[in-house]
Amino acid sequence: MKQQIIIGTRGSDLALAQAHELSQRLKEAHPAIELEIEIKVISTSGDRIQDRPLSEIGGKGLFTLEIEEQLSDGRIDMAVHSTKDMPTQLPEGLELSCYLPREAVEDAFISYKAETIMDLPQGAVIGSASLRRQALIRRMRPDIQVINFRGNVQTRLRKLKEGQVDATLLAVAGLNRLGMRDVITSILDRVEFPPAPGQGAICIESRVGDNRINDLLAPINHTETTNLLMAERAFLAALDGSCRTPLAATASIDGETITLMGMIMSPDGQKIFQHEASAPIADAEELGRDLAGNLRQQAGPDFFVDWE
Repeated sequence: MKQQIIIGTRGSDLALAQAHELSQRLKEAHPAIELEIEIKVISTSGDRIQDRPLSEIGGKGLFTLEIEEQLSDGRIDMAVHSTKDMPTQLPEGLELSCYLPREAVEDAFISYKAETIMDLPQGAVIGSASLRRQALIRRMRPDIQVINFRGNVQTRLRKLKEGQVDATLLAVAGLNRLGMRDVITSILDRVEFPPAPGQGAICIESRVGDNRINDLLAPINHTETTNLLMAERAFLAALDGSCRTPLAATASIDGETITLMGMIMSPDGQKIFQHEASAPIADAEELGRDLAGNLRQQAGPDFFVDWE
C-alpha cells in the first residue's frame, strides 16, 4: 500500500522540526503503508509582519490563516501547529484531530547579564511579544522595561546577542525540540510564572470527515495531552482568549482526576485573579468553562472592558 500525504506548516526551524516529528510518528505508526510525505512550507501573515504586536494586526489567527485556506481547499492534507498559537474558533469544516505527546510547559529565561528576572539590574529591558509574559514580568519587576519582541527563536536570540535587550523569554519546549537547551539561563517556575494554554503541545488540524487522514492520525494521538488541552482550551474559549488577553492556564492529571489552574491579569500585572479546581477527566471541558466563569466573577465586569 502506498499513500501520499502533504503536511502544511510554517517555515521556521521550530515549525519544520514539529512537522518532521509528525512525519516520523506517522511512518512509525503505519509500517504496512508506504507513506510518501511531503512537508509544504506556507508563508503566513503573522510571519511576514514583524514590526507590530499581534494584537494590533489581527491576533494569533494570522499564524494559521493561509495554512487553513490550503487545508480547506485540499492543497494540503493536514496542518501542524503549536497549540498555543491556535485560535479557539476554527474555520468551518476543520478540527484539531490529534495531539502529539506534550513537551515541557515552562518558560525559559535567557540572558547574558543575569541568572533570573530578579537578578536583572534596575531598569533593564526584556523583549517579549506575549502579553502574558509581559504582565507576569511587570508583576515581578515593575521597574523593568518590557518591549515588543517579535520573530522566530533564532531571530530573538540574535537580537539578544546584539544587545537590543538585556533578556528574553522563550518556551522550553521549543528549545528542546530544536536541540538548543544549552541557551537557557534558567527555567521559570510553572506556579510562579504559569504558561500559556496549550504551551508545549503540537496539534494536528485536519478536515472534518476526512476518514483517510483521520484514520492515519488516530494511532499517534496522545490521550493525556488531549485531555489536558481540552480543559485549557475550554478555559481560553470561555474567556474569548486572544493575543489581547493576558491569561495563563495549566492542567495536570492524577489518576482519573484533572486539575486546572487559571489566571487572568491586567497588562501591567498589578491586578491578578487566580483559581484552581479539579474534576473527573471526562469533565475536562466543563472544568475549563467553570474555572473561566469563576475568574470572571472574581474580577467583575469592569475588568474585561478593554477586551471587548
